[in-house]
Amino acid sequence: MNEKIRHLREQMKRLNLEGMIVSNPISIRYLTNIQAEGTLLITRKENIFITYAMYMEDVNSTLTINDEVIVVDIKNISKDEFENFFLFCENVGFEEGYVTYAEYKKIYQRYKVNNLVETEGIVEKQRIIKDNIEIENIKKACEITDNCFSHLLTFIKKDMTEKQVANEIERYFKENEADGLAFETVVAFGENSSKPHWIPSDRKINSGEPILIDMGCKYNGYCSDMTRTIFLGCILEEYKPYYDAVLKNEILSLDQIKDGVVVKKATEIIDENLKRNNINLIHALGHGVGMEIHEAPIIHTNVESYFKENMVIAIEPAVYFPSNYGIRIEDTVVVTKNGCIPLTKSDKNYIVI
Repeated sequence: MNEKIRHLREQMKRLNLEGMIVSNPISIRYLTNIQAEGTLLITRKENIFITYAMYMEDVNSTLTINDEVIVVDIKNISKDEFENFFLFCENVGFEEGYVTYAEYKKIYQRYKVNNLVETEGIVEKQRIIKDNIEIENIKKACEITDNCFSHLLTFIKKDMTEKQVANEIERYFKENEADGLAFETVVAFGENSSKPHWIPSDRKINSGEPILIDMGCKYNGYCSDMTRTIFLGCILEEYKPYYDAVLKNEILSLDQIKDGVVVKKATEIIDENLKRNNINLIHALGHGVGMEIHEAPIIHTNVESYFKENMVIAIEPAVYFPSNYGIRIEDTVVVTKNGCIPLTKSDKNYIVI
């Protein structure tokens, strides 16, 4: 049987669910590798993917016998058959974080279930721990991202705009095996680097200014995430103490974060170290990375859950001085029993181009 669906069924038992309706296309791709439009039903005894005739060939070529998923054309399902999918099921789960209220009403009317139950992010929680294939896909996305960064070090020139650099990143990804961008690239020069989610503009780079680049691509549906802050022409002395503090704590994070450590405990250590350097982190220390660029867990001082082996996360300590400049260093890493292994491996020391 499909191991991901088998594990999902075990979690459904824990929630006293006899069935589940999976609507989120990311959840469906995670569980089955299907990328076509449709709905996945986990019934008492069967796994059924309901789709449209134009997708049938593609879906059937994606699935294997081991997936044990029945593919059905929606036009061939009668009203009574829809109502029979969850016959004798008392509780049927749905993805409350994805389904709108209008869709909720449609699900209730179509399947006539006795009780639609929130599933508490059951699939998203399952996605937190990556298997070997997922980690290999993320590694490949990170390798492409590292190679893109090496390319940028020879590409960026004085008077080039943020948009030009961002466009070059997207071009590089598309021409070098990536599915595309994992998120909208951040390229921020000078004072714009103080804005964590800056949208690239026509602003040109000048000598002596910081260049903050936050980028990532997708490979086989899995994301990478990396930020580097580099400098054009020279690095001013005022930047160095803050750069050093951010880098020191990014490296410290890789040692502190390991299997079995409480998220709150590890992040408090980093937060306190940053504050000793007069740095107040205005966002989380990091986040999970997988099929989405921001997944569970959120790495923050108010999170009581544990880090676990084979979580893939992004660590991103930073400092921001509004209207002046910002410095951020970020790596995608995999959690192990002894610490974190970086999957993005680009140089993190001072880089002047």
